[in-house]
Amino acid sequence: MTELNAELARRAIVEHTRRLAESAAAAGPDAAVPTTPGWTITDLVEHVGQTEHWVAEIIERRITDPARLPTEMAVLPADPREWQAWLSESARRVAGACSDDALDAPVFNAAGDERSGTRFWMSSVLNEAVVHGFDAANAADRPAGIDAGVAAALIGNHLTMLTSPTWEARRAESAQAIRGTGQTLQWLATDTADDAGAWFVERRPDGATWRPGTRQADVTVTGPAGSLLLALTRRLPLTDPEATGISIDGDTALVQHWLDNTAHVSD
Repeated sequence: MTELNAELARRAIVEHTRRLAESAAAAGPDAAVPTTPGWTITDLVEHVGQTEHWVAEIIERRITDPARLPTEMAVLPADPREWQAWLSESARRVAGACSDDALDAPVFNAAGDERSGTRFWMSSVLNEAVVHGFDAANAADRPAGIDAGVAAALIGNHLTMLTSPTWEARRAESAQAIRGTGQTLQWLATDTADDAGAWFVERRPDGATWRPGTRQADVTVTGPAGSLLLALTRRLPLTDPEATGISIDGDTALVQHWLDNTAHVSD
């Protein structure tokens, strides 16, 4: 999986959390968040800030045993005027925790894949800031630009999670649903270089797999990397190519089935 340079990832966590905070302030604490049904801006801000503080503690304490994960969450300030400073603190804390010295240190990896725990958590927190940043911007009717390189790395992270041992163990229904008999999906970004924006998914009887690169597929989904990420995380529909820049060549039902069966618990 292509991963972001660590320094770029740290800066992106801080920057996208800053944008999220600005959008949250523009929308207001009681505003509904259409792309996360049932949530208000208050819920979204609390979730992102608490997650960043929680992950920072895991890395700072070099926790390797999942039974010892933090149980107390940071407290959201009651005054919404303090939220931007609170989110800035949480973003800087987790970015600082993901220092070069910590990148390969022993830390619990919730995906159970080959990455170090810190690298796993860094990608996960960045995903939270970017995707929920879009949620906040959408609620505030503001644009939400996502760098193509950041989006591409997060697509790889997303697919790695869906095909990880942890997903199989904890989301057995989803893992079973995305198995198949050889059906294939190709995702292609139009704004990245070489194979950095190409992801090939195969649905096998023993589980779905993915690898970078291009191959002949039953369906090919093409568009800007940011739009592909937001479609994969069910923030953008596949049915509005003019607005999203996404085009589909092949079995649209196969793509929709994948999206319908890969929702994260916390979404």
